[in-house]
Amino acid sequence: MPSNRLILCTLALPWLAACASAPTAAPEGASPVTVAFIAPDKFTDLGSSRPPMQTSRDAYLAELRKFIVQDTARRLPPGQRLDIEVTDVDMAGDFEPWRMRSEDVRVVRDIYPPRIDLRFKRTDASGAVLQQGERKLRDPAYLMTAANRYADNDPLRHEKALLETWMQKEFGGK
Repeated sequence: MPSNRLILCTLALPWLAACASAPTAAPEGASPVTVAFIAPDKFTDLGSSRPPMQTSRDAYLAELRKFIVQDTARRLPPGQRLDIEVTDVDMAGDFEPWRMRSEDVRVVRDIYPPRIDLRFKRTDASGAVLQQGERKLRDPAYLMTAANRYADNDPLRHEKALLETWMQKEFGGK
């Protein structure tokens, strides 16, 4: 009987070693894209203490995260990962407090384009860095480019268009 255990252990050890050294697969359904917002309370707009921003910040950030994850995940080849750190968000438009009874209304004009600053790192299945960088996304012609892609009632339509344009240029795909 002891010799059977010895044989079993001898056969099992290489298999156990292979399992231990194999890269762990992501859980089923886990996204290859992570998005972190660095100090969102300091963001140009979403960190604002204005009433609409204060109550909507978490919802807007959650919506931006969802959009980025879904859009970039479909652009990455299997096995690749993308980690994005958003360091600032300045939404399209601005508040014009000199307008009577409209200090809580965001006025969208071409002089207030959306701006998003971010860092990213793209890795392959082994963890080797394929691409990384820091980007300052701007679209001075945003009123002409975003209008047809997203619904007029989407408060983040200009930011989504800006991000989509960057993802298309940076990672390709549709």
